Amino acid sequence: MAVVLRASTLLPQPLPSPSSSSQSKRRSRVRVAAAALARTAAVLPPAPRRASCHGGGAKKGIVARRGRRALVACFPTKEEVSVAGYGKEEDGYLVREAGWGVRQIGRVGEEMRRVALVQAEAFHVPVALFNDFFFDFFKAEVLSALIYRVRNSPPDRYACLVAEEADVVVQQSQAPYEEIVGVVDCTVQNEDDILKNLQGVDEYFYVSGIAVLPSFRRRKVGTALLKACDALALQWRHSFLALRAYEDDDGARGLYSKAGYRVVARDPGWVTWVGRRRRVLMIKELPIHDHQIEE
Repeated sequence: MAVVLRASTLLPQPLPSPSSSSQSKRRSRVRVAAAALARTAAVLPPAPRRASCHGGGAKKGIVARRGRRALVACFPTKEEVSVAGYGKEEDGYLVREAGWGVRQIGRVGEEMRRVALVQAEAFHVPVALFNDFFFDFFKAEVLSALIYRVRNSPPDRYACLVAEEADVVVQQSQAPYEEIVGVVDCTVQNEDDILKNLQGVDEYFYVSGIAVLPSFRRRKVGTALLKACDALALQWRHSFLALRAYEDDDGARGLYSKAGYRVVARDPGWVTWVGRRRRVLMIKELPIHDHQIEE
């Protein structure tokens, strides 16, 4: 998962000053303000009220809080993230597996922050210096990308699924968003490099961004997420699922193989010459007949 950090997009541009202060003083003030915003803009506390925003997307709204102006992420409304007609269970879960329930992300604000945290902890590569600083930026970029996809994707082309403890007692003892321990992205795609490995279809169901909190790994969370992908693919009338995994990641490949995926292609060998890890393409064909998809 490649994320490009562009600090310039997070920091405000200096405003022209009507005073006659020296250039060095102006630069000093800008540096101080920029450093303060960089520390606080990446991870934002829940706002007591939803800020109004204009223009859509992942723009920022400015609200007054405790006498100061603060930047808050402008999240989509519940209507923008909810999807009707999924045929879910009565409790809203696509599947239940080993005590975990998997559903589509349906709340806003804190829940999206939680999803970004889970994916950031799974994919962030630690660095020796300023690791917390770069982790916060990485998490902010993940959150921004999630908001963009939810806002701009048709309801039958993209979904973010979350796994949480399905036990009623646990649900009552925690805030809803704190129950989320695993995440997966589902997208309908038509990339030629993948379609050439499939027969009789012009689109497929692509699985990516599978992430589980470290303390919940090896507890069947990933299995539950993959089964929910199967259920959603059937509801969206797709018979083929596809995903990519690193060739040297035996744990992930073992999980996908147990779920019914098989390797059909690999990255060319030269990718390792430029410092990239080689990936494999794995596909799964759901055991259904054509008339079931057309229904």
